[in-house]
Amino acid sequence: MRHFIDIADFSADEIQDLLELGLKLKKEQKQGVFRPLLKNQVLAMVFQKPSLRTRVSFDMAMRTLGGDALYLSPQEIGLGKRESIADVSRVLSGYVQVVMARVFAHEHILELAKWSSIPIINGLSDYNHPCQAMADALTILEEFGDIKGLTVSYMGDGNNVAVSLMKAVTKLGADFRIANPEDYDMPEEAIKQGHELAKLSGGSVSLFREPQLAAEGAHVIYTDTWTSMGQEEEAKKRERVFPPYQVNQALLKLADPKVIVLHCLPAHRGHEITDEVADGPHSRLFTQAENRMHAQKAILVDLLIGGDINA
Repeated sequence: MRHFIDIADFSADEIQDLLELGLKLKKEQKQGVFRPLLKNQVLAMVFQKPSLRTRVSFDMAMRTLGGDALYLSPQEIGLGKRESIADVSRVLSGYVQVVMARVFAHEHILELAKWSSIPIINGLSDYNHPCQAMADALTILEEFGDIKGLTVSYMGDGNNVAVSLMKAVTKLGADFRIANPEDYDMPEEAIKQGHELAKLSGGSVSLFREPQLAAEGAHVIYTDTWTSMGQEEEAKKRERVFPPYQVNQALLKLADPKVIVLHCLPAHRGHEITDEVADGPHSRLFTQAENRMHAQKAILVDLLIGGDINA
């Protein structure tokens, strides 16, 4: 059974094909063309964490492709508490054609996939966020026409978003940089994998403590909230540590003149990003948010009917 759990599970060619499919489906939608490619297909959306973009983008992806989506709240499922993950997975496999789960523990996604007879999509876990990375890569590809040779610089916590972004862009030949404070590094195994992926593609992975060094000449500057869901107790400490990594106008001046700024949202304006940048000419925040839907349409089509939509 083919799942969408981790960017690293897919080849560079497969990732490129998914991105091109996403761009094709986006173009068709902008032209008012809605093909019922997923007619009679239903997506179950299992949530442990709330999300505006994940819920709406997946729901609308299914609707625009002629299918349907079913929202299952944390209270309805109690994943791994009220009912075992193995049982939930097998029950859903008998009702729907695909499951997207947004969870805390990455092990929960792996357990769902282990027992499922239908595709499982990782809508976010504490380790990675592959659907977000596909939207990020789609936005970069749409802007520059190619990802190979670009410098993508991430500022802030080495979290799940950073991990998947690194994997996506290094698979496609970009130079990935991350600037983060000490004690907020990406997991060592993810960094090691990033270096391996970059070696295969001709890209690179570089680690910095100084955001100015990471920003120099960058084509893409990316940031995320300093405190994610589940880290609320650390908020005050993080607010003392992360201010030097704020994406502001001074940082953009060090980057390539055509730099674009990305943020997976929600943004805490005045913290990790300023209003001037978030609403400025280099910002692609809301194109990026829209591209969640188009990237996920490509993932759903690929998993359910195969990537060749003209067959």
